[in-house]
Amino acid sequence: MRLAIPVPPRGAEPRPAAPIAPPADPGPGQEVPPVMPMAALHLPTAIAGAVDEPAGPSAGCTPAQLRRFIKSRAYLPVHEIRRRFGIGTADDDVTGFAIENGRVFVGLPQREGRILGELVRAGEVGYELQLDPEAPIIVGVYPMRPVTRQ
Repeated sequence: MRLAIPVPPRGAEPRPAAPIAPPADPGPGQEVPPVMPMAALHLPTAIAGAVDEPAGPSAGCTPAQLRRFIKSRAYLPVHEIRRRFGIGTADDDVTGFAIENGRVFVGLPQREGRILGELVRAGEVGYELQLDPEAPIIVGVYPMRPVTRQ
């Protein structure tokens, strides 16, 4: 199927754009709505509360839930922890915690980052650091001791 797009003949004068009509004069007691610049019409907008606030009282996890989820997989990227427990915060939300070799950071809110830090220090969870660029940022976790199933 071909679409026909009208093309002006060569040498034809370009047609001037239609003038934009000014907004209608509001009646007494009414406010004039603000005019948005054209650039703002094409920018994506965030839904109010979608990033700054958790999804509700059930958002987040307990230490037992996090431990069980990590031990149920061979390897778990940090973004999967955020997705599984509905942790919705700002993109730059990072928590640091001390380990025996220094300090590492994980892209989780403070509460969940502390829980993960406790699991790492207890030796229940291992972690993979970002390699390029080399930085003490955790990108994934894995169980240190396999779960025995009966």
